[in-house]
Amino acid sequence: MPVLVMKFGGTSVATLDRIRRAAKRVGVEVAKGYDVIVIVSAMSGKTNELVGWVNETSPMYDAREYDAVVSSGENVTAGLMALTLQEMDVPARSWQGWQVPVQTTSAHSAARIEDIPPANIMGKFAEGMKVAVVAGFQGVSPEGRITTLGRGGSDTTAVAFAAAFEAERCDIYTDVDGVYTTDPRVEAKARKLDKISFEEMLELASLGAKVLQTRSVELAMRYKVKLRVLSSFEEQSDDAGTLVCDEEEIMESNVVAGVAFSREEAKMTLVSVADRPGIAALIFSALSDAGVNVDMIVQNISEEGRTDMTWSCPVDQVKRAEQAMADAKSSGVINYSELLADQEVAKVSVVGIGMRSHTGVAAKMFQVLSNEGINIQVITTSEIKISVLINRKYMELAVQALHDAFELDKAA
Repeated sequence: MPVLVMKFGGTSVATLDRIRRAAKRVGVEVAKGYDVIVIVSAMSGKTNELVGWVNETSPMYDAREYDAVVSSGENVTAGLMALTLQEMDVPARSWQGWQVPVQTTSAHSAARIEDIPPANIMGKFAEGMKVAVVAGFQGVSPEGRITTLGRGGSDTTAVAFAAAFEAERCDIYTDVDGVYTTDPRVEAKARKLDKISFEEMLELASLGAKVLQTRSVELAMRYKVKLRVLSSFEEQSDDAGTLVCDEEEIMESNVVAGVAFSREEAKMTLVSVADRPGIAALIFSALSDAGVNVDMIVQNISEEGRTDMTWSCPVDQVKRAEQAMADAKSSGVINYSELLADQEVAKVSVVGIGMRSHTGVAAKMFQVLSNEGINIQVITTSEIKISVLINRKYMELAVQALHDAFELDKAA
């Protein structure tokens, strides 16, 4: 039988009624002839509750025990989903990560999947099981300990299973009905896309779009797993949602596929640092060691052997960056006059595979922002993306103006 992977996020299984609704969707696919692997998240809010209990019990917690506690939310959902399917006379059983086994690295709370041997689940399919309900977000380390994959890890679990079992498709059920040209809460004219390429989805996910976890898109692109993003709360047709697929499967697309944004950005500038070979390596090695996720980087023109180095990072990592630079200065590794931090910026990006073959996208983007009186502070580009850092108070205006300028409310 062909295999289908279906993933249900926390809002889709938040109550017993929603679990029943999700189970009915699974039953429809079983009736079509699929063997189904269902990946479930913890019920909405449960993971935060479990993390809170761990922090309250032991602020300097043992990461192995953190994983043992936090992974339990998915186990509850998997058991309830299997029971619900059994009540519908659908042969189902629940699987925890170690039972599959989902083999991962030993990096607790941030493990990476290394292998998913299909033999155990395929053996049960051969015996008549129709649905394997697998607890997402978790696996087992080489030492035999439970591991978790980090927030959003259930998406990664689903894609990894689709790759390991050569599934026909991986359906991600969430609280939105697909991937939009931008967030509909910011731009009312945002349009749902029927298809989007892996590359575009990866850029949008990394730039702030919350629909899919970045690692899951990377995995889907590497193994050519067809992803479909659907709503758990709407009636479905065969062409519902958004298909994330190879660029070759998209006949026509707009030059720009979408506008992404991230509110929680900060711009940091190291003023008057020595302009010499290796200085950038020292600065960004220190930031990396401190766990600072640096994005955009700009180095100013050198004057009298000194230069300024500017980068962006998440707002919640500013203090970490400040401490890393202070430590580097006190130890004599880096000499600078001051470190400036602007925590009132936002990142706005346009993304589209059509940018590879069309000129003028950057010029148009910059002109649109200029027309709205929005000053660009930092610019970075890639083959299919242009990102700018602007004052946060202009973010929504920028998104709306760019969405209109590139006519994203209209299909190609």
